[in-house]
Amino acid sequence: MALDKLNPLLAEKLEQLARTGINKRNEGVITGRQPPRDGYGPRYFLHGYEGRPFLRMNANAYLGLQFHPRVIEAEEKAARRYGAGPGAVRFISGTFEPHIELEKRLAAFHGREAAMIFSAAYATVMGVVPQLITPETLVVSDALNHNSIINALRLAQPAAREIYNHLNTEGLEKILERYQGKVKRVLVVTDGVFSMRGDIAPLDSITRISKRFQDLFDEGVIVVVDDSHGVGALGAGGRGTEEKTAARADILIATLGKALGVNGGYVVADRTVIDYLRETAPFYIYSNPMTPSETAAALEALKILDSREGCSLLRKIRDLADLLRQGLSEQGYEILSGEHPIVPLLVRDTAKTKKLVSQLFARNILVTGLSYPVVPRGEEEIRFQITAEHTERDLIYLLENI
Repeated sequence: MALDKLNPLLAEKLEQLARTGINKRNEGVITGRQPPRDGYGPRYFLHGYEGRPFLRMNANAYLGLQFHPRVIEAEEKAARRYGAGPGAVRFISGTFEPHIELEKRLAAFHGREAAMIFSAAYATVMGVVPQLITPETLVVSDALNHNSIINALRLAQPAAREIYNHLNTEGLEKILERYQGKVKRVLVVTDGVFSMRGDIAPLDSITRISKRFQDLFDEGVIVVVDDSHGVGALGAGGRGTEEKTAARADILIATLGKALGVNGGYVVADRTVIDYLRETAPFYIYSNPMTPSETAAALEALKILDSREGCSLLRKIRDLADLLRQGLSEQGYEILSGEHPIVPLLVRDTAKTKKLVSQLFARNILVTGLSYPVVPRGEEEIRFQITAEHTERDLIYLLENI
């Protein structure tokens, strides 16, 4: 059998991953949730650790909407009306009324002409970015862009790929100067909020530089931003990096599975761009969409975000993030300043990072440690993530145990 030859090779690769400490397949399995009580937020139970309620400090659900009664009710009603799944890709018979309603609402929320939803944010990036790249396109990417952007660029066949140092817009500018007259189109791609660190792309500078070079390339300079960690976490109205920097991307990608607490991804842009993507993006055309019930839940979550309740939740997570940063700093830990609910504690050592994760787990606290080669050597960290489910007592408990 062919696998008799392949299996030893795969086993060696698995051993290599284990030796470097980046193997991910031994996942913790959540078996239940304990509701908030006594001034503390909810606790979670794991398979194999029955009876131990864990404080979860590593979730992306920043606004805590996955347990909002209105979101759950919307999903239940849609499931009863439309069924558990879409039954087909959208162009065959898989488009439902909630899909259209959510796309209209997303476009309006971001002030764009049109929107298009995908099964996941990763699928959105993979489906959108390669369709904007031709053999006469230069792609310019931030050095710390997400894995989805990296793999989307691998799918494409541009004239050239260039990377500028993290957040270094001077490097971006020099690249654009160097390629004048050599390509027709430039695609500048960046995360809005970088998931490992919680820092924010200088979108105002990026768009200003891109506009300055716009007329120097036959097909222009197009700015694409994946703001999956920004939407619902940054800005007074939760509109992410664009609102925070008072700038606007040409094409904006984001997720429905982080701050909005459901699932799926989306892109917003001019109607012509969206119409083109509906005809060309394989991850949209040939893959089932979000279920109608997920879509209805995401629509309700977006309505909550775009309301006074949403603004209140945004203020809460900022206040809690400030409290955690202040507490860590007062204890002498090195942190990154900012206002995003991602709060990195820089340990700068792989062994110490793993030990700290283990010690916090022993104290019923779930955190994520990021070590080399996931992050550069010397930048190992613990990534804490604040959500609206947390309370001040939760953070005091965390700080006491650290």
